[in-house]
Amino acid sequence: MKDYNHQELIEATHNYSKSHLIGRGSHGCIYKATLKNGKIVAIKTPSLALSNLEDTSKIENEAQILSSLAPNPYLVNLLGTTHDSNGHLVLVIEHMSGGMLHGSLHTGDSSPPSWCKRVKMIIQIARAVQYLHESKPIIIHRDIKSENILFDSKSNARLADFGLAVLMTSYDSPSQQVDSVSLPAGTIGYLDPSYTTPCKLSTKNDVFSFGVVLLEIISGTKAIDVSRTPASIVEWSIGLIEKGQTMKICDSRVNMPRRIECVIRHMLEIAIQCVSSDEESRPSMTEVVTKLERFRYPIWVDMVQRILQLKSRDKVSLKRLSTATTTVVATSGVTKRKVLLRDVLAGDVL
Repeated sequence: MKDYNHQELIEATHNYSKSHLIGRGSHGCIYKATLKNGKIVAIKTPSLALSNLEDTSKIENEAQILSSLAPNPYLVNLLGTTHDSNGHLVLVIEHMSGGMLHGSLHTGDSSPPSWCKRVKMIIQIARAVQYLHESKPIIIHRDIKSENILFDSKSNARLADFGLAVLMTSYDSPSQQVDSVSLPAGTIGYLDPSYTTPCKLSTKNDVFSFGVVLLEIISGTKAIDVSRTPASIVEWSIGLIEKGQTMKICDSRVNMPRRIECVIRHMLEIAIQCVSSDEESRPSMTEVVTKLERFRYPIWVDMVQRILQLKSRDKVSLKRLSTATTTVVATSGVTKRKVLLRDVLAGDVL
């Protein structure tokens, strides 16, 4: 991790001018900056209110958490730190040029994401949380929500904002109190109702929040929406499922291809498991990722369906295609399998 010269950051942000401000939260402000070497980064400073109170614990906690982790493609990683003229810690983190999940779902500035993109981002977010829960020591994020999921320049989802994250003191008993926890924290709508005291903290709290985000991505509606009855996305979704109206949860703004419907149904099942009121019955994030990975390639499924249709009606075209040496790589977890197109056409794969 690099130690940055604070004067360079001042110059790169024109003394933290509003024109460089790209994000603001309860714990800090985010500025976009182009360094002298041409690299574009994001700079996080304590919010003015917290600076005045001399409370920089959240940004210091974020630095501690991120510096304990190796760079990961599913997180917004820490590049380095410095201190401002008041001695307050300043973070230099990766710049995410693709915007925020919350904005992608809930603003009319652009078209809502396609179903294929939603499947992709769900798996990426799940992997981010899995990575934290499999770290040593275990890390619990405590504030998983659509506003803390950003997109990089290649539209990959990254989990951000570790100001509330905590390190577990025991691997064998994840519900044990951790050193840096005083009171339960999180965001209403995403916060696990069972997380009422510090000793109730566990990885299953993050699983609940992930389940809410999963419902939010599939439905295109907010976690809490007072115009909806009930306002909670969890209660609303469970109500529809109990009425046998599962697909009414899905975002009606985007047409759902038939090949995707089965995938989304399974993902809704996973979401409901994650937000179960019975904490013990919720899956681990490793189990969630394993289940989600089975549905990672709906486009590949569509291709197979199209080929099989071709196979049944056009033997000549089939013969031409079967001579191709195109290779499709299907990845699941840590294994890779190469399948020749001619084998698919011959019916040897399915």
